[in-house]
Order: sequence, then C-alpha cells, then structure tokens
Amino acid sequence: MEGTGRRESVGGQQGVIKNIERELVCPSCKELYTHPLILPCQHNICHKCLKELLYLTLEDSTDVSSEASTPGSPRIRMTSPSVERIDRLVRSASQRSSLGRRGSKRNSLTPKITTISCPGCLHDVDLGERGINGLFRNVTLEAIVERYRQAARAATAIMCDYCKPPAQESTKSCMDCNASFCNECFKINHPWGTVKAQYEYVGPTNQFRPKVLMCPEHEMEKVNMYCEICRRPVCHLCKLGGAHANHRVTTMSTAYKTLKEKLTKGISYLISKESQVKDQLSELEILIKQTESNGEKAKEDATYNFEKLYNILEERKSFVMRSIENSKSLRLEKLKNQVEEYQGLLENNGLVGYAQEVLKETDHSCFVQIAKQLHIRIQKASDSLKSFRPAAQPGFEEYFLDVAQEEDLLGEIAFSKALAMPEINMEQSKIYNKARICWQEPSDSLSADSYVLEYRRLDKNEDLLWNEIETANTSKILSDLELNSQYCFRVKGFRGSTSTPLSKEVVLHTPPAPVFSFLFDDKCGYNKEHLMLNAQRDTVESMAGISLLLGAERVQVGCYTCLDYIIGDTGITKGRHFWAFSIESHSYLVKVGVASDIKLQEWLHNPRDISSPRYDQDSGHDSGSEDTSYDSSQPFTLATIGMKKLFIPKSSHVTCTAAERVIPLPTRIGICLDYDEGKVGFYDANIMKCLYERDVDCIGTMYPAFALLGGGAIHLEEVITANHLDYSHEI
Repeated sequence: MEGTGRRESVGGQQGVIKNIERELVCPSCKELYTHPLILPCQHNICHKCLKELLYLTLEDSTDVSSEASTPGSPRIRMTSPSVERIDRLVRSASQRSSLGRRGSKRNSLTPKITTISCPGCLHDVDLGERGINGLFRNVTLEAIVERYRQAARAATAIMCDYCKPPAQESTKSCMDCNASFCNECFKINHPWGTVKAQYEYVGPTNQFRPKVLMCPEHEMEKVNMYCEICRRPVCHLCKLGGAHANHRVTTMSTAYKTLKEKLTKGISYLISKESQVKDQLSELEILIKQTESNGEKAKEDATYNFEKLYNILEERKSFVMRSIENSKSLRLEKLKNQVEEYQGLLENNGLVGYAQEVLKETDHSCFVQIAKQLHIRIQKASDSLKSFRPAAQPGFEEYFLDVAQEEDLLGEIAFSKALAMPEINMEQSKIYNKARICWQEPSDSLSADSYVLEYRRLDKNEDLLWNEIETANTSKILSDLELNSQYCFRVKGFRGSTSTPLSKEVVLHTPPAPVFSFLFDDKCGYNKEHLMLNAQRDTVESMAGISLLLGAERVQVGCYTCLDYIIGDTGITKGRHFWAFSIESHSYLVKVGVASDIKLQEWLHNPRDISSPRYDQDSGHDSGSEDTSYDSSQPFTLATIGMKKLFIPKSSHVTCTAAERVIPLPTRIGICLDYDEGKVGFYDANIMKCLYERDVDCIGTMYPAFALLGGGAIHLEEVITANHLDYSHEI
C-alpha cells in the first residue's frame, strides 16, 4: 500500500515537474543534466559536456600549433572522441598548462585550456587556473533533475538494496548510506536510539548528492561563507589567503536568507502576474496565426506578381514573333516576285519571248499598236540590269532584342520597402485638456495608408483591454480621458492587407484636475515699461532696460528693485483647476503661483515702501521672525524659478536642506489649485509629478499670478483644440 501511495504522490508531482523540462536540459547536449557544473557566467553544463568542449578547444589549439610548426601538414579531426580520450587530453592539457606557467618561455605554442564558449550565453568564459576542478557542482539542480526523472519513470520502482531475493520495492533512500531501503530494512539498518536514526532520508532515488558542499579550491574545507563580489560560496581559507582575501563576504545563513527572500519575491511577482502572462501568451498565439496567414498571403502576392511578369513576357513574345514572321513573309514575297521578273528576261521566257513573238507581226498598224508599250517595258528591264538591287534584304538586325537592361531589372527584383514600425514622437505628443498623440515613420520606409492607435488606462487592476481608434494621419486627438491617471499608447500602420508591428508603448499622465484656460491680464498691475505682451496675450516677456539699471543705482543705500507682476484675466472661486506653462531657459528670475483679488486690491492701493529696512543689507532686520507676518501680508503665493532651477519655498512643515530645495527646471511647469481645500501644488507638467505643495488662503477670487525680474519670458500652454487635429504626412 505504501508503494502504491508513493506512486500516486509521484504521479501528482509529474504534471508540475514536466512543465519545467526546458530548465533541466543541458544547452550543449540538449539532454537532461548529468552531474551539472556551474560556470562563472552562472549557466550550467553537464560535466561530460564541459570535458568535450575543453577537448574541442584543445584540439583547435593543437591544430593551430601544428600548423604553425608544419604549415603543410593536413588537419585530421575526430568526430566522436571517447570519454577516456577526453580525460587523457584534459589531464595532459592541465599538466602542460602547469608546466607552461613554470617555464612559458620554453614553448610559447603550448596551449592553455582556460577559456571556453558557454553554450548558454555564447560568451567566452574563463575557467581559471584550476579548470573543471575549480567549478561547483550544482547539487540543487541535480536533485531537481532526479525528481523529474522519478516523475518520468513513475511506473518503474526502485528496489531495496538490502533485501534478500526477491527484493522489495524501496520506500526511502538514505543520503548518508547512499542506499535505498524498504520499510523493514530501513528499521533494521537505522535502529531507534542510534546515530543512524538521525540520518537524512528522502524518497526513493538513484542519485545521491554529497552531504556537505566542499570548496573546489580547498578540497578538504567546507564552504561556510558567501563572496558578495564573485557571488559564489567560499571557505575560510579562500577568505584568509586565497583569491577572495580582499572581497566582501557574508555568512552562509545571511546569504541564504537574502537570496531566498529575493527569489521568493520574484516568484511571487511572477505568480501574481499569471493572468497578464496568459493574456500575453494569447496575444503571441494571435501573432503566430497572423504570421502564418500573412506569410501565405505574401507568397500568394509574390506568385501573382511573377505570373503578371510571365504574362507580359508571353504577350511581348507573341508580338515579336508575329512581327518577325510578317516581315519574313513580306520579304520573301518581294524576292520571289523579283525572281519571276528576272526569269522573264531570259531568251524564250517571259518578256523576251513575248517580244520575239511580237517581232514576227507583219501588219504595220498592229505592230505599232503594241510595240510602244512593249519597248517601254524592255527599256525598264535593261535599266534594272544596269543597277541591280534586291527587292528585300535578308538581314533581321532591326528585330534584335536588347534585353540587357531588362535582365538587370529582373535580376534586381526584390521586395519593396517594407512597412516600418511607427514611433510615437514624445516631443510632439502631450496630454493637457485633451491628449494629442503624434507618431512618425522612418524616412526610408513605405508610408502606411492608415493607422490604428491603441490606448488603455493603467491602474491597479491593470486592465489589458485596449481601445482602438483608426485614422489616416500621423496624429490623433483623444478626449474624455480620466483625470490623474496614466495611459499607455501604441500605434501600428496598415497598407492594404499588410500591417506593421506595434510601436513601443509610451506612458503619459493626465493632469490632476480640469485644465483652466486664461490669458495674461494687460490691465491690473501690468507694467508696460518692463513687460511686453504678444498680440495673443499668451506670452509675456520681461525687458531689462534703462529703468532697471537706474533703479539698481540705489542698491548701495539699501534699496531693492521691485518685481514686475502680472496675473491671469480669469479667476477661480471654487473647485480644483490645473494650468501649465513654460519658462525660457535664459530667464533670470521668475515667480509663479496664485494671488487673491482681495489682498491684491489692498496691496495695489497701499504704496509699497521700497526703502524698507527689512531689505537693507546692513539693517540686521532680515530675520526669520518676520517671515510669517510678511507672507500673510502678501497677496501672492509663489514659487521661485531662475537660472534653469526651481527653488522650493521655505515652509515650517518642510524639513529639507537648501540643496534639496533646488531642483532642475522642467521644460513645462504646472500649477494645481484646490480652492475648496486651500492647497496649491507645483508640478512637472511633462510627467504630471507634484514637486511641491503648500497651503494657501483662498479668499475671494484666486488668479494665476506671475512675476519677473530682469530678462525672461513665460509662455502659457496652448490648449489642445480641433485645430490641432490630424497632422498631415508632411509634418
């Protein structure tokens, strides 16, 4: 019964073990591993296969040496070397390598077998001075292979090694005794209360791995440490004075725990993505079917095109043959007529014979009646004899076909430019109030007739259903995307029944709130002397002119120069809103944020004291105690930008150093105002990442606010409208 239970257990594991067969096959012999060794590149190979590789490497080196000494000697290759031959050559190679190290100057052509090509990764791998002897045996892989073999031969029982004939089916294998036992024999040989009772036993097996992993460098030492640099187990002698003396090592238990945690996390992640893997497998199966059908369609198209060429050639051949035959018939007819005519000039034939008969006429009137016309004919015949010319030429040179150019063209028949995979242009693509996705094709490829843009939202559920939109142009505007969400985009092209591969996927983030549209206000607080608006009022530029230089003269007496402020022409009284803009890289000092209309009116009506001792460099009043009262009196909540940097403002709840408050300036900056919650956030609008958020006192109407000092410019982000729809192919 117990043997039956064992077979059922093995049978239950067989389905699981069978699925990992590809991981248990040696990349060299394509069979299950036998005594696998771990190469320095971390790939595995059978012990015997590695010897064969070393033999082939040694043979190549020997051939090179032989050819160097006797260039004319032929090379004789052995196709199936025996194991004994391999062992003998490998041992001799090791001996030569050892001798070569002692006296390499004696024979520079002596081969040193230390490098092979790994059959797993195809990279050259240096085995080191010890060669095979310096490699670890992968006992874990060996055990898994044995379990696979057991599952494969589940119906074949492993018999007890200690039973008297007839032997019973074994139920256990002792890893210390290296033998298999039935229940009775196991109890007899491992009595309770003895040391053998503590021996390790497993299910029946014919493969017994070593109890303790020994160091290949120091064969009498157990490995008890893990080298983090070489990523391999080592013994204490390796650390004390060996190759790992200066390497960072850790205990085996720590390495076991760390690597097991990493492996467990990796396995858990893959298991959690099982549905995604299945979906991708389904997609690959669809691609396989499409490849098969498209391949057959391509063959049919090629056959059709060649048939068209054949038909054209047959048609031209018939035309040429017909033309030559017609010319031949016409010429023969002319020549035969000429032959008949000249035959008439012979005596008693034709014209001459007829004329001779006419001369016999004695009646004068009758003779005169026909003699005149006959004389003309004889005169013409006499003239033709004087200037003989054939009625037709026998040559057909004008019908020679010059097909050299056509031969070249036919010889160069090749596939037309293939449809190349389109690529989404990240510089032109963006998401603002809508999404504008633009793509392009390589210039040396065929243009597609139409495209299909696919997109889907990325969320925790990772919905793999793609939305598809077809277009004939190289851009598309998408609406109704959810706010504060990531979307993945990809595109493929079509030309007839042929399609391109899908482009690389790109991910774009939607704004955190609805886009707020406004223009710069050219009335409230607008300084025409220092600021210049364009006609569309979506760009403002600060001009560092004479007036700024005149104001700077008073710096020596403790004065400061004012910022030039400008606000949006539309305000916010509720809800969450987002807007974006870009700042010219040459801008010296720019501040961006929001402003309250109530505080703004008070601030504009009360003259600003430009000689405040707070800003006098020598007054000593520029203390942190004034920051709170000063901030509360200001109508603006701003972040500072300048010299291609963004400076996060000081705040009581932000504990970061001055260096951490300075970050590179994004090419597009976004601001999100939550009027109801009283918060304003500053964003990198390219990736919609919040860089800084702070509380703001939202009273009255809040306006987008900007300030400039010195040279600089601000460009409001252009709202995506229908005017942006469908870029043409020429763009």
